[in-house]
Amino acid sequence: MATLGTCLWFDGQAREAAEFYTSIFPRSRIVGGADYLTETPSEKAVGSEMTVDFELDGRPFLALNGGPQFTFNEAVSIVVRTQGQEETDRYWESLLEGGGEPSACGWLKDRFGLSWQVVPEELDALLSDPDPDRARRAMQAMLGQVKIDIAEIQAAAG
Repeated sequence: MATLGTCLWFDGQAREAAEFYTSIFPRSRIVGGADYLTETPSEKAVGSEMTVDFELDGRPFLALNGGPQFTFNEAVSIVVRTQGQEETDRYWESLLEGGGEPSACGWLKDRFGLSWQVVPEELDALLSDPDPDRARRAMQAMLGQVKIDIAEIQAAAG
């Protein structure tokens, strides 16, 4: 039976990234990896670390030391659905640690350039409220934020 996972391309920081991510999320661990056993177009040294297999909250990821040819961009992000402001704040601050950059509307880039969305579960209900004026007010409040402040959005929605 086929399984799905996510491969993240790094330029030599696969182990560091996997260790960083697994330190943040519960039910996470490094499960294996592989070394370059022969020369490849990546020009990575034979014997150097090629991949790190890890799980985040039980979901499989593969970190690949592929080289400088490809970098992350905002077209792909990992969504962290949080329960309440305290959890939102904790994940937000943890992912920014070591040189990450906040963006807008709950988005940030971690120190490796990977984009994340840290979003309280309550936000979906506010943005899809059956009352279109309430949903619009919630959306306008969210668009003015960097890190999501769910109480402020709830107050704006009315």
